[in-house]
Amino acid sequence: MNSFDLIINDKEIVSLDDTVLSEENRAKVLQLIREHRFATELHQHGLPLDNKILLYGSSGCGKTMTAKALAQALGKKILILNLSNVVCSRIGETSQNIKQVFDRAIRDKAVLFLDEFDQIGKARGSEDKDVGEMRRLVNTLIQLIDYYPDTALLICATNHPEIIDSALIRRFQLKLPFEMPTDEALDTYYTLLLSRFPEQFRIIERRYGCSFAEAKDYALGVVKANLINELEAKAVTEAELCITT
Repeated sequence: MNSFDLIINDKEIVSLDDTVLSEENRAKVLQLIREHRFATELHQHGLPLDNKILLYGSSGCGKTMTAKALAQALGKKILILNLSNVVCSRIGETSQNIKQVFDRAIRDKAVLFLDEFDQIGKARGSEDKDVGEMRRLVNTLIQLIDYYPDTALLICATNHPEIIDSALIRRFQLKLPFEMPTDEALDTYYTLLLSRFPEQFRIIERRYGCSFAEAKDYALGVVKANLINELEAKAVTEAELCITT
């Protein structure tokens, strides 16, 4: 399998201004960006760069957006690994597929984003069957991560950090939690999301107690419905004018 077949083609451009991060997470992300902007100077003093980041927590709360925003801020290509295409019935093939993508990310000095990392990083011995195979896969991952150069970034995301092998967890210099957003965070997100539309479409009944992804789907659905209603009303008015004239 070619490494190009393993990567999701996602051209969405996301900036840090498009993300709603906790104060602590934003500070860590900004520090990471600063490190990589002054990589040469830090290396001259023998200082390592953080380049292995684990994003964990609730689904739809900004992990993928954060990975894309980091790539954009650093001017790097982002490679999003499609784990459903990578995981095979034969673990050896899975290891080889993953290595191909790691090698490409290193060559491109890119951001490699592994979503649903728990699919391939489960704790060794967590399954009754194929324990030896899973152990070999995790060992392969450990080696790939250990030798991943800081000219590239590795960002892994999971909703279930508790099932990931502890040896893998230790490899990440930064571990950023993503929790369900507060009402205040959702208000900030709604305002940001709706700001690009004409004023008449910015006023909607806001929903709370949901993830950012759910809020986005809901808000854009309301905007689309309101826009279509306006277009239909305009079409009816124009038709009536044609009849009267």
